[in-house]
Amino acid sequence: MRRTTTLVPVRTRLADLAQLAGVSTATVSRVLNGKANVSRETRQSVLSALDQLGYERPERLKHRSAGLIGLVVPELVNPVFPAFAQVIEDHLADAGYTPVLCTQSPGGTTEDEYVEILMEHGVDGIVFVSGLHADTQAGRDRYVRLRERGMPIVLVGGFAEGIDAPFVSADDAQAAELAVRHLVSLGHRRIGLAAGPTRFVPTQRKQEGFVRALVQHGLAADEAEARTHVVNTLFTLEGGQAAAEELLASGHTAVVCASDLMALGVTRAARAHGLTVPGNMSVVGYDDSPLIAFTDPPLTTVRQPVAAMGRAAVAALLTEISGDRAPRSELLFQPELVVRESTGSAPVAATVG
Repeated sequence: MRRTTTLVPVRTRLADLAQLAGVSTATVSRVLNGKANVSRETRQSVLSALDQLGYERPERLKHRSAGLIGLVVPELVNPVFPAFAQVIEDHLADAGYTPVLCTQSPGGTTEDEYVEILMEHGVDGIVFVSGLHADTQAGRDRYVRLRERGMPIVLVGGFAEGIDAPFVSADDAQAAELAVRHLVSLGHRRIGLAAGPTRFVPTQRKQEGFVRALVQHGLAADEAEARTHVVNTLFTLEGGQAAAEELLASGHTAVVCASDLMALGVTRAARAHGLTVPGNMSVVGYDDSPLIAFTDPPLTTVRQPVAAMGRAAVAALLTEISGDRAPRSELLFQPELVVRESTGSAPVAATVG
């Protein structure tokens, strides 16, 4: 049987690339031929289009990686972690580095095992997102040993004393305060907090901000009373659902959640009791994860500044790799309340079906 080969015309390839990159075919041609009179942004757009359409880059456009960087994240189920990974990887790639993504899962490779693998592969640095540094029950020696071995590291989402490394976090306490203030403005007097396990630094900070806000707004006589409005569970949809059951039973009309996934669980629990969101129950999430604006109803949430935090984490790591010293004081980024349709005026009376 005679074999035939179909050739794709070069002109069509250039047109496809130009359309996807939003430039002219002449500009695409200049990029592919390595001409210098093209801006960095335009060149990157063309190269991205080349990759998306599955074309192999010409040899002249291939670049040697400046090195490998480990990126350790706890999981990819919660959409905020893929968002962090994408931002950090993009900035590392812009700097010429190749990111190595290490994702943990229950019963799978641990953070310590990933670190040893990364060290064996000769990485130039490691970024930890919500790693064991955020767990107050986990040892800090693992990070101390890394620094003693001369490994540049940056820790995102949590703080631990005694680690010689840059820290990048969102202001979790302020996030809770923003959510409570918003709900108070809508007339809510029974506001609960669906939080994660207490051993995590972000949980502790959210609880501190929440408790302080309840007292400041006159919703609790003191901190001890305010803490009775907190339910600690898991950072999952199921965890939010379990917390909602307890808060609904005690007459709460609004719930502040420690993650968007938990907020979806609270919404599910409310509907299971025949309640509407926000008619009977107002719900506030945290993170402003990708696609969360398209839930039913669109979720009011406190946006974690993922893009700014990821950019700062990479900048600090590159400073460390270059031999300079990045600031050791924790970089705290301000969250932003994003009001959508899951919060509304407090109902005159709340009932549990």
